[in-house]
Amino acid sequence: MACSSASPALLSSPTARNSSYISPKSTLSQALSFSGSSSINFRSKSIHSALPIRSSTTRRNRFVVKAGLPLVGNKAPDFEAEAVFDQEFINVVEMILHSFVKLSDYIGKKYVVLFFYPLDFTFVCPTEITAFSDRYAEFEKLNTEVLGVSVDSVFSHLAWVQTDRKSGGLGDLNYPLISDVTKSISESFNVLIKDQGIALRGLFIIDKEGVIQHSTINNLAIGRSVDETMRTLQALQFVQENPDEVCPAGWKPGEKSMKPDPKLSKEYFAAV
Repeated sequence: MACSSASPALLSSPTARNSSYISPKSTLSQALSFSGSSSINFRSKSIHSALPIRSSTTRRNRFVVKAGLPLVGNKAPDFEAEAVFDQEFINVVEMILHSFVKLSDYIGKKYVVLFFYPLDFTFVCPTEITAFSDRYAEFEKLNTEVLGVSVDSVFSHLAWVQTDRKSGGLGDLNYPLISDVTKSISESFNVLIKDQGIALRGLFIIDKEGVIQHSTINNLAIGRSVDETMRTLQALQFVQENPDEVCPAGWKPGEKSMKPDPKLSKEYFAAV
């Protein structure tokens, strides 16, 4: 299954490998091909010839990643979707900017932690999903909603929620699991592996204005940290409440922040 296998090698498709080289002046929307044996292949002829291509045995695990405009700092893509919560089907209208808006749910009121996972009934995924659920009260105190998303149907979500944790299930969750069977949400957040039809482990922190302020994307075999998500959320809320301050590496509530000024920042550096 996708969640238990080793991370798939990031390789270009045969079509992409045979295409013309990308100029350094190419736009961000053009494809960047990756090789599992090395770093980004910018299609420089000398680099391309030096990078070995994996054998055909790995073809089923390769996929193309296309770079686009960064999501961080921009409005979160709109979506409306069905979800499972409290062992019932619900309709989630999330961050919509059109006439059927239901912005009162989150926009202007709550932060949102939106995370994608590959598939139901797998292995790494339930450890993340239940970890976020077990810490939900802490997110709630930070005025934050948690939403999980995968390409599975609501029926699959419901069956998994109704399965006991000791049997590999989720049990009751404190937040909704959203069904992205059309894969449109995963694609709009740039986490969809199209040739496999599943999402990478993308996580997005969205502020009360609907702007994405943080994102991380892990490959399939690597689980995420609830502690780091919480710390990043707290840092985001601190700098939004204190716009003349910034948070240094590893900052946690109660620790010293920094002034974003060449002179005033010396106060921070002198104290550490």
